[in-house]
Amino acid sequence: MADNSFDIVSKIDLQEVSNAIQQATKEIQTRFDLKDTKSEIKLEKDAIELHSSDEYKLKAVTDILQGKLVKRNVPLKGLTYGTIESAAGATVRQKITMQQGIPGEKAKEIVRVIKDSKKKAQASIQGDTVRVSSKDRDTLQEIIALIKNKDFGIDVQFTNYRSN
Repeated sequence: MADNSFDIVSKIDLQEVSNAIQQATKEIQTRFDLKDTKSEIKLEKDAIELHSSDEYKLKAVTDILQGKLVKRNVPLKGLTYGTIESAAGATVRQKITMQQGIPGEKAKEIVRVIKDSKKKAQASIQGDTVRVSSKDRDTLQEIIALIKNKDFGIDVQFTNYRSN
């Protein structure tokens, strides 16, 4: 029976996203080049919606938001940018979806990498997390290093580290 385990997750702290959006909104309202451009940022349940008067201003709003997110340690890998589409009143909008949880195919890829490493550890997919368990703590540390060094295209965090 494996005594030690940890979870691999991909989550974005929504409170930090909300704070970053508030800071970005303040900056948009005070910046000279963005005044009177109808630029705004809205936080929805699992997405961020950007509105602006044209694509160049929307790009500036995106840059401001990304800067604020980075300052608040929100991983940009967890954001998926939609296409820029025209909206009512000669404005444009863009939807940014936030990654919450590891998608199924990425979870399978993580499990495959762990199994291919030939380390004595078991990896199992549990919903939108991957649980890794082993008898040896050092093996778990090696697996964490292995996963950190490999790019899966998503941001991963290691939580729920348990050892007995």
